[in-house]
This record gives sequence, structure tokens and C-alpha cells, in this order.
Amino acid sequence: MGQCGITSSKTVLVFLNLIFWGAAGILCYVGAYVFITYDDYDHFFEDVYTLIPAVVIIAVGALLFVIGLIGCCATIRESRCGLATFVIILLLVFVTEVVVVVLGYVYRAKVENEVDRSIQKVYKTYNGTNPDAASRAIDYVQRQLHCCGIHNYSDWENTDWFKETKNQSVPLSCCRETSSNCNGSLAYPSDLYSEGCEALVVKKLQEIMMHVIWAALAFAAIQSFQHLPFPVSSHRNRVVPETRDLDGETVRGLLILLS
Repeated sequence: MGQCGITSSKTVLVFLNLIFWGAAGILCYVGAYVFITYDDYDHFFEDVYTLIPAVVIIAVGALLFVIGLIGCCATIRESRCGLATFVIILLLVFVTEVVVVVLGYVYRAKVENEVDRSIQKVYKTYNGTNPDAASRAIDYVQRQLHCCGIHNYSDWENTDWFKETKNQSVPLSCCRETSSNCNGSLAYPSDLYSEGCEALVVKKLQEIMMHVIWAALAFAAIQSFQHLPFPVSSHRNRVVPETRDLDGETVRGLLILLS
């Protein structure tokens, strides 16, 4: 009966390691998504420290993959040292996830002020040419978010580009997708997106930060709820008095630490 309990305990540990590998993939994906999306909006948000939570979450994902390897090897080889290392690293990961959540909320609150400061400068430097990175960024955002100007399309009238062109029109990226004959003319405002880009950029960046926060919270919750009864819980109490070998104590000790 004791050996059956130990075997079941090992099965649970291997299953947990598979969960860690899956979580590692998800966390790395979320972190990479943040980097890719940030690259599209970096002209509107110059504070690169906002990427710290994404960097940390990718590091956590990589660490979870290593944890899975250590856990599997230690469980199969029944190594006391390996299992102890497994638990210690797991606790460090939990602390790191809490830090990610805190940083995520801190930087999420800074998004609005940062965008408000940066977007004014970006629109002033718009020149309508494709080689210019700022111009490409504005056109991309206006097409993707279906917006025009900072607060609305009339903001373009205050830009140097609008004054220099003297054609009373806004960039074609302001044209609605449904307006096939739109040429950006202010004489036909119904052809233009009416909503400004600032609020939508802020919303998009805050959504990105929430992806990081929720990913970290989700895995932290999984670790927190590991004290819930495992399928082998009925065996654990019976194994204690009946098993005295090193292997049983090692596996049993890990389950107690995890729970």
C-alpha cells in the first residue's frame, strides 16, 4: 500500500511538471505578444521601463521550463537534492509573479500620462512620407484603431503638415474603410473617422499590460491552490507510517511543501 502511494505521488509530480511546461509556453507567448505590439506603438509611449513586466514574465516562462525538467528528472531519479531545488525555485517563481502583477499595475497607471505627453510631439513631426518612422506609426495607428487625430480629425488643422500642404485635407489613413472615394478632404467629414487616437492608444496599451497581469495572476493562482486535495491525498496519510525509505520520504516531503 505504501509503494502504491509513492507511485501515485510520483504521477502527480510528473503531471505538475507538464502543467509547468504548458504555463511556460503561455507566459513566453504573452511576453512576446507584448513586445511585438509595443513595437507598433513605441512612438506614442517612450518609457521603455513599461516593458519590464514583459521581460520578467518571459524570464519566468523560461524558468518554468527549466523547473519542469528539474522536477521530472528529480522525480524519476528520486533525488532529494533535485526535489528540494525544484521546490525552492518554485517558491521564487511565485514571488516573481507577485512582483510582475505589482509592476503591471504601476506601469498601467502611467500609460495615460505618458501617451498624452508623447502623442502631441509625434503628430507635430508628421510629414506624410513613408520613410519617416513617426509618419508610418501615425498612419498605422489610424488605420488599425479606426481613429483620426489626437482627439478628433480637426486636430490635423494645427499641424505643420496640414499648413504646408494647403489642401484642407487629412492623411488618407483617416478615411473610413467603407468610404471608397475618400481623399481625406475636410469637406466630407462623414468619410473620416471621428474618434481621436489618444484614448484608443491608451486603451490598447492598458489592455496589453492587463494581458501580462492576468497571465501572472493565473499561474500564481494555480500555485496557490495546490493545497487542494490531490488524487493521492487518501494515500498520503497511510504512506507516512508504513514507509521509511529515502524515496518515499523525498516524494512525500515535496508534496507536503507544495500543499
